[in-house]
Amino acid sequence: MSGILPQKNEEYGTREYWDQRYNQEPEDATFDWFKKYEDVAHLLRDAVPDKTSRILMLGCGNSTLSQDMYDDGYKNIVNIDYSSVVVDQMRARHQSARPEMKWYEMDIRKLEFEADSFDVAIDKGTMDAMMTAKGDVWDPPQHVIDDCTKEVDEVLRVLRTGKGVFLYLTFGQPHFRRRYLARPDTSLEIKEIGDAFHYYLYIVRN
Repeated sequence: MSGILPQKNEEYGTREYWDQRYNQEPEDATFDWFKKYEDVAHLLRDAVPDKTSRILMLGCGNSTLSQDMYDDGYKNIVNIDYSSVVVDQMRARHQSARPEMKWYEMDIRKLEFEADSFDVAIDKGTMDAMMTAKGDVWDPPQHVIDDCTKEVDEVLRVLRTGKGVFLYLTFGQPHFRRRYLARPDTSLEIKEIGDAFHYYLYIVRN
């Protein structure tokens, strides 16, 4: 694992780093930011009770979250990542066992889907990768603000108006994340997870 860790944290926010990493990893490798599905399944089931919901997985990587949700009955999952390497790997890995899942190379800041086309969008650490640029966490660089704002703008655009749910799982505390998620025309709920070290599930409803 050490051979594929970035030399600098800000590399987590680059396509080049992830392409290189996925090319070096074994094809059956998996990696999950933060919690595994079994740790948060009860929260996700509460937030998404309808298992026929059309779900957009943002920055899927080679996480097991999509396959775990699929095996739990959520069959209508569309996965996107801006690394074509991992998209090809994951499509090949799951096409036989989980044929209903879709995989696309796509940038979360410029989604190629029609408006009002998803019930749910899930981000598990993807926005965090865009926040690894050097700078003051209290006053992030403008490009970080722009990137995170674009992601949320695009997610809200593709979610069904008045019915959509955006779920964002992160270790980022509310005073660092609320600025991107709290909008005048949405509601924001925050659930704290864990004891010694806290994670947060942000639930945005439009």
